[in-house]
Amino acid sequence: MTEVTLLDAINMGLCWEMSADPSVVVLGEDIGLNGGVFRATDGLQEKFGQQRVIDTPLSETLIAGMSIGMAAEGLKPVAEIQFMGFIYSTIDQIISHASRLRNRTRGRLSCPLVLRAPFGGGIHAPEHHSESTEALFAHIPGLRVVIPSSPGRAYGLLLAAIRDPDPVIFLEPKRIYRLVKQDIEDNGEALPLDVCFVLREGSDVTLVSWGAMIHETMTAAEQLSASGINAEVIDLATIKPLDINTILESVSKTGRCVIIHEAARTCGVGAEIAAQLAEQGLMSLFAPIERVTGYDTIMPLFNLEKEYMPSVERIIAAVERTLEDL
Repeated sequence: MTEVTLLDAINMGLCWEMSADPSVVVLGEDIGLNGGVFRATDGLQEKFGQQRVIDTPLSETLIAGMSIGMAAEGLKPVAEIQFMGFIYSTIDQIISHASRLRNRTRGRLSCPLVLRAPFGGGIHAPEHHSESTEALFAHIPGLRVVIPSSPGRAYGLLLAAIRDPDPVIFLEPKRIYRLVKQDIEDNGEALPLDVCFVLREGSDVTLVSWGAMIHETMTAAEQLSASGINAEVIDLATIKPLDINTILESVSKTGRCVIIHEAARTCGVGAEIAAQLAEQGLMSLFAPIERVTGYDTIMPLFNLEKEYMPSVERIIAAVERTLEDL
C-alpha cells in the first residue's frame, strides 16, 4: 500500500485504467505537457503519448463536444475542465447530447464519458474558481454525478466512472486535494456507484454530506461525541442517482437529520434529500430536518470565503437544534 493524497489517487486511477484499457483517452487544457493545473495528470502524456493524453485548445465547448464524439465511436474519454466555474459552456453538449445519446439511439449508442472538474471553495481563488453547482447536473436525466471525499474513494469511484457505459460528471473537491493522505492499494479495484458510505455509526442524529464538507462534518461528529451526542455520518458520494435507502435506514435509527453542503441553499441537493425524507421517512423523525449550507449569493472572494462555507460550529448548532426537545 502507498500513502497518497486525493490528487495522487486521481492520477493513479487514470494511469491504471489507461494501462488496462487502450480505449481510455484523457483530454483537456494543459493536461498533457504540464500535467494539468493541479497536476492531476502529471506524467501521463510521457507514459501514454500525445494521442491518448491530448492537450486541447482553450475551449470547454470543444472539449465536451469532441469527447461525446469519441464516446459515440467506441473510445472512453476522460475530459478535464480546469475549474467547475468554467463548465457552463459545456452544458449544451452535456444536456443536449451526452445525457440523451442512449435514449436518442434507442440503445444503439452509449456515451461512456467522464467529465472531471475541480470544484468548491477554500483555496483563496478568484471568481469562477470556487463554484459548487453540482445540483445543475443532478437535475438532468441520463447523467451520474459523483463526488469523492477521500483518496480511497477518489481512486475507486473514478475507476467505476470510467467503466460506466453512460456519462459521469466527476467533481473533485480541490480544497482537500492535498489535505489528507490515505493508504491505497493500486489494484484497479473499483468502488460501487450509486451508494452512500456510512463513515461513522451513531444513534442520536444522522449527518449527511459529501465532498470536502465531509472533513468538517466528521470533525463536528467527534466534537459532539465529547458532549455525549453520538452522530452517524453518511458520505453521499454519488449525488445522482441518490441512495435514499441508506439515509432512510439511518434516520429510522437516529430520528434526526442534518444535511451539510457547500453549495447555495435554494434547490441544492440537500433540499432533494430533505424532500425524500419527508415523503418516505416522516414518521421516523423526532425533529425538523436541518440544512447547513452555503448562501444564495455568489461565492465571495477569499476575505469572506470562510463566512460563506459551512463551519464545524454551524453544524454543531444545527445538531443541537434538532435535540432541543430532549
